[in-house]
Amino acid sequence: MDFSVFHIFLLILFSSTIPTTLSDDPLFYVYYVCSNDSNYTKNSPYKTNLNLVLSTLYSEISSTGFSNTSKGQPPYQAYGMSTCRGDITSTTCSQCVNTSIHAITQLCPRQKNAAIWYNDCLLRYSDQNFFSIVDTSVKLYIQNNAQTTDPKRFRVLLGQLMNGLATYAAFNSTRMFGFKAIDFTSSVKLYGLTQCTRDLSQKDCYACLERIIKNMTGVGKQAVGGLSRSCVAGYQFSENLSPDTDHGAAAPPSSSMPPVPSVLPNGTSIDNINRKNKIKACSIVIPLVAVAGLVFLVCMCFWRWRTRRLKNTFSSDDRFEAEVWYTAAQIDLATLKRATDNFSDENTLGKGGFGSVYKGMLEGGQEIAVKRLSRTSRQGLQELRNEVILVGKLHHKNLVRLLGYCMEEQEKLLVYEFLSNNSLDKYLADPTRRGTLNWRTRHKIIQGTGRGLLYLHQESRVKIIHRDLKASNILLDKEMNPKISDFGLAKLFDMDETQANTRRISGTYGYMAPEYAMHGQFSTKSDVFSYGVLVLEIVTGRLNSSFGGSGRAPNLLSFVWQNWNEKKALEVKDPSIGDEVQAEEVLRSIQVGLLCVQEDKAVRPRMATVVLMLSDLSVTLPKPSTPAFFIRGCATSESETH
Repeated sequence: MDFSVFHIFLLILFSSTIPTTLSDDPLFYVYYVCSNDSNYTKNSPYKTNLNLVLSTLYSEISSTGFSNTSKGQPPYQAYGMSTCRGDITSTTCSQCVNTSIHAITQLCPRQKNAAIWYNDCLLRYSDQNFFSIVDTSVKLYIQNNAQTTDPKRFRVLLGQLMNGLATYAAFNSTRMFGFKAIDFTSSVKLYGLTQCTRDLSQKDCYACLERIIKNMTGVGKQAVGGLSRSCVAGYQFSENLSPDTDHGAAAPPSSSMPPVPSVLPNGTSIDNINRKNKIKACSIVIPLVAVAGLVFLVCMCFWRWRTRRLKNTFSSDDRFEAEVWYTAAQIDLATLKRATDNFSDENTLGKGGFGSVYKGMLEGGQEIAVKRLSRTSRQGLQELRNEVILVGKLHHKNLVRLLGYCMEEQEKLLVYEFLSNNSLDKYLADPTRRGTLNWRTRHKIIQGTGRGLLYLHQESRVKIIHRDLKASNILLDKEMNPKISDFGLAKLFDMDETQANTRRISGTYGYMAPEYAMHGQFSTKSDVFSYGVLVLEIVTGRLNSSFGGSGRAPNLLSFVWQNWNEKKALEVKDPSIGDEVQAEEVLRSIQVGLLCVQEDKAVRPRMATVVLMLSDLSVTLPKPSTPAFFIRGCATSESETH
């Protein structure tokens, strides 16, 4: 089976101090994998057995935090396992597993082999027996280029910490889980965490942890995180991270840790292993629950505190590397060169002011899109940092998925999932391709983009203003589902902030709200304006930039508004759609678009209202007021306002 895992799994270590509300929403998985080598049909015996397995896992998980079971007979036998982080409550564990079951059966509706990771639990199933089999196929490592102020002391302390936790998880914890903190400085603690899936023997658990360490040291740089499907291990700096006392599985202080066997089952001396591992300790990795988890940083207040703390601990030159620990996997340059045939012209998907985008394929067969930022770009590093830090925190089916990044040899690269149908503007600008967009597809793109924007504004743990929503930043997957991309200009807001100002106006004229284009004021309402322009482009089949800037309708908004006032709104509909459409849906989409582009931002609806208006035909829509009329154009521009 080929399971490609190139996503961020680090810092689940911190989730014990962050509310786990994300576990209740199936959209907020950390990662999932579906194997396409074996499928089943809707009413097959395997499906029946799988349903029994999933039901059993849910009913049994709350008692111990671990369950594995099988149902049926070959060739239709189903195997399943679920495990929860060793320090969460039974209620949280049950909720996470329940969410996992609903999510994975939707994400992998026909695959016999699948797995899904949330912050608090892992769920996997297969038609093959994987119980008690060590799986150390590490697919992800996180490199750490930051330097401590006292590397010698750090290596010694890290060795003591991780060796003790590896031994504790394997031989002394019924949950095969260890968590412990030691003082690194007077104000900074060094945390470690280890965990194995509980179907393993003590010997196999220890061997799994040891092998992960070996794989991590092989990357040539110190690593803070690595994982396999059977165990995880790692470390991090922070403070005030204490496990949930309801499931106290934390490793006790070294002075009180239970005695461990002096000899492993294979006859190897523990002392010899510990001495060996102390030498390796600087390359040991960050563990997560059973396999992995991604922590969303809850608020900028905590983030600023972390940045100040890291500033005192690491050299300033490596501060960016320290920040991206939390959000993205670092993929080495050699891997990306092989994947893109050394960034060949044949693999170029597109070019822009930022640089170029290349199609690539990783060794496991996963297709990727690699954004190569221009070396001469004045904003390159900041935009890369912005995308890694922000997009790495976001998980929604209508947002493009960031898989990793690379900063080597002056290269600045971002790695995304590959979306086979390119961007929306390619369809709207091409009469032939535009003709393939029927109304059902257009309406799906309108609604999906709206849901993605609503998530950014309100439903994620951090409020994000995109600032550059446009047709070229809406990517389409093979099912023509929309995904919002390009967060280089995005801004992170505190949840109670409503507006911000900037002296540097960056974005795309034609999509900018008037208050942003003229005064540098941006808010969720400026994103709503851009969304309204996009909706009208999709309905009419015309990009705002296609208007000549003169005549009766100098721009898209004027064109639609004049026809609306003349009771001829349906005449703006793209003729290529045809007449076999629901006129009410088309008119409703036009009206929603006009409501979003009203000149007065105070009367523009919020995205929550927009999504409701588009999905519920019973909701009465208000009458739109005059839209903004401002600079026409589609070329990306940057200007200074003084």
